[in-house]
Amino acid sequence: MRLTILGGGGFRVPLVYGALLQDHAEGRVTHVVLHDLDAGRLSAVTRVLAEQAAGVPDAPEVSATTDLDEALRGADFVFSAIRVGGLEGRANDERVALAEGVLGQETVGAGGIAYGLRTVPVAVDIARRVARLAPDAWVINFTNPAGLVTEAMSRHLGERVIGICDSPVGLGRRIARVLGADPKEAWIDYVGLNHLGWVRGLRVAGRDELPRLLADPDLLGSFEEGKLFGADWLRSLGAIPNEYLHYYYFNREAVRAYQQAEKTRGAFLYEQQARFYAEMRNPAAPAWKVWDDTRAEREATYMAENRESAGAGERDEDDLSGGYEKVALALMRAIARNERTTLILNVRNRHTLSVLDTDAVIEVPCLVDAGGAHPVTVDPLPDHATGLVCAVKAVEREVLAAAESGSRATAVKAFALHPLVDSVNVARRLVEGYTEVHPGLAYLG
Repeated sequence: MRLTILGGGGFRVPLVYGALLQDHAEGRVTHVVLHDLDAGRLSAVTRVLAEQAAGVPDAPEVSATTDLDEALRGADFVFSAIRVGGLEGRANDERVALAEGVLGQETVGAGGIAYGLRTVPVAVDIARRVARLAPDAWVINFTNPAGLVTEAMSRHLGERVIGICDSPVGLGRRIARVLGADPKEAWIDYVGLNHLGWVRGLRVAGRDELPRLLADPDLLGSFEEGKLFGADWLRSLGAIPNEYLHYYYFNREAVRAYQQAEKTRGAFLYEQQARFYAEMRNPAAPAWKVWDDTRAEREATYMAENRESAGAGERDEDDLSGGYEKVALALMRAIARNERTTLILNVRNRHTLSVLDTDAVIEVPCLVDAGGAHPVTVDPLPDHATGLVCAVKAVEREVLAAAESGSRATAVKAFALHPLVDSVNVARRLVEGYTEVHPGLAYLG
């Protein structure tokens, strides 16, 4: 089986390859094609993968190319993890927004809109090429903003594009661990959009254990989300929000923490990865060790500003690991081998949430088999969550409309309608600022 990774020179590719190395079953991935626009980054990651696979029998073959069409031909699965504009673009997204006093995070608020505006046209081009060159392939999208980009690609690929994110997986794992349950045996009632969802129940052997968690302040304060949001607020909600909702519920504190930080998250990662790729140009550098040391630093500092503003302290050691690569592998296994499983994924709504239309991409538990991902029927969201989901989905639709039409006025509307942008004038200045620093937004007339 052939897997093509778009963004194959990206820093997190070894996580995906590591998951593949642990899969020895029949029908596994035997050939990985890395595609990236930067040949130097491809070379660096290829070195890391070679050291990673040393001593592993029948490790998947790895090849690399800067030709997108060549990478797509013959693919059974396409894993999209591109970053249009690179980490320098992310740093600019953050800087422009913070200068206006609004959030500049990668997927939430003004920063997420800017990232979406320059990513959607590229993602749509990729979807069209996949439809032409690899019509039987399944696309697994991890490119952020994951829900928005998946919806853009679904307009050309239908159900054959599925978005993944490790955030709900990590949240469910933490809740199960605190409750003394095996995450593999727990049913997680999670509903929302990407980076905008809530765990409303966690069932073990048919019994919902979440009320026990919400009733115990000590248990609530013992894991990441409890420290971020506080026990009182979680009990008020009657649910456990995705960590990204901290940007909504404590927006003022988050913006202040980001403004006071020595550097933004994007700027930190830009400098960190620049050092990594520079060091990898030394042929004597121990590729795997250099990568692993960099990864550990990256994960330990994740959402550091939010934790600082909430007084949450350092991340637990058990949380210092990703998970999206395991979701991707489980998804591929389920489709390729009909190994039926349940995963929280970004898929078309169909009739899952009645407040949204059938084509809206949402993030919910899905039953996955050879026919793809099928969203599970869920209870309606409470009013406060429904309002936020509908508002953000409306913004996503304006982003898609602006990307398709090139309309600057529609782009302004997208910014202005977002709950975390508090003025139409600010929205206009954001569009001006982003078009000045991002060549990829030159299409906005």
